[in-house]
Amino acid sequence: MVAGALRAEADSPAAELPVEEVKTIEVSVVMPCLNEAETLEICILKAQRALREANIAGEVVIADNGSTDSSVEIAERLGARVVNVRAKGYGNALMGGIEVARGEYVVMGDADDSYDFGHVPRFVEQLRNGADVVMGNRFRGGIQKDAMPALHRYFGNPALTGLGRIFFRSSVGDFYCGLRGFRKDAYRQMALRTTGMEFATEMVVKATLLQLRIVEVPTTLSPDGRNRPPHLRTWRDGWRTLRFFLLYSPRWLFLYPGIALMLVGTALGLWLLPSARTVGRVTFDVHTLVYAAVFVLLGFQAIAFACFTKIFAISEGLLPPDAALDRLFRYVTLEVGLAVGTGLTIVGFGASLYAISSWGAQHFGMLNYSRTMRIVIPAALCLTLGAQTIFTSFFLSVLGMRRK
Repeated sequence: MVAGALRAEADSPAAELPVEEVKTIEVSVVMPCLNEAETLEICILKAQRALREANIAGEVVIADNGSTDSSVEIAERLGARVVNVRAKGYGNALMGGIEVARGEYVVMGDADDSYDFGHVPRFVEQLRNGADVVMGNRFRGGIQKDAMPALHRYFGNPALTGLGRIFFRSSVGDFYCGLRGFRKDAYRQMALRTTGMEFATEMVVKATLLQLRIVEVPTTLSPDGRNRPPHLRTWRDGWRTLRFFLLYSPRWLFLYPGIALMLVGTALGLWLLPSARTVGRVTFDVHTLVYAAVFVLLGFQAIAFACFTKIFAISEGLLPPDAALDRLFRYVTLEVGLAVGTGLTIVGFGASLYAISSWGAQHFGMLNYSRTMRIVIPAALCLTLGAQTIFTSFFLSVLGMRRK
């Protein structure tokens, strides 16, 4: 019944835009589509009515990702523009649709009738007011019964959104809302790369990192109108989001764990260096000191990887330039790294000679194991750290050549 009423409105003369308005389209509503014949028509009609009633010069673009049902025929019959995107994937479909969109603003949303395209004017209003990206928030607007699985609603979405807010200091309260709008020039500035479900997440992350103006508006979520299972896979896509967060945040993936490991290893090593320690009935000796040294080495490597990843990501356009990193490398130069690495190597070599001389004093016979290892372990640690510091400095210098 609703579709019939919307179809009657769409067929009326008032539904057609004057020629001069077609030439200056303000808003493009882009919907990715893969066999959405059951719900596509109602989505297109709702979007067209919303544009018409708000007197917005707009268009509906269907980014078809290889539908084998009647989706394309439905879209063409209703006057929507259809772009055929051969490369599979949610992100690929959206990128294809956005690329051909003629509007200054783009509003994207799924074609499964779960989002209310009648809310399009809310997004346009904020874009007109200067927002670069306008996110829908389903938790503020209302989620109908059975519209979102309990696992997603009470755990998955809040948990991953919370991680995104922590990792990237984002203000967005619903990372996964598929109904969102953005300026076309802001979209180009983000230079999105992901081709799957991570596309929507990457948009939020990139917009935050680029310090674009992000605004949220309430929107609703209804049970989708399809008889088949959704394309979303809970655990697979949840892991892909977490993986994306980690790959786009070298601080949380490498830097913070590395700093923690080095601090723990250093503190534990200094505690055990003078002598064995007994806590309750447990005695910690040089065996634990070995693990303390390993913690320091692993921590150093993680911090080095954080630097490698950050510089590479900036060079490839995956992350925006970092002013703090630029300031740091004014002081942490290749020469400084070589000096520090050489100093650590000399300390390690000197400690090793002292251990050998102590052994020689015992005619290279049996030594006091606990005492000797308290010299050998720090010596080996300094030798290894010195060599790694030198290699890391050279590699960072090579990575920095392109940036310079």
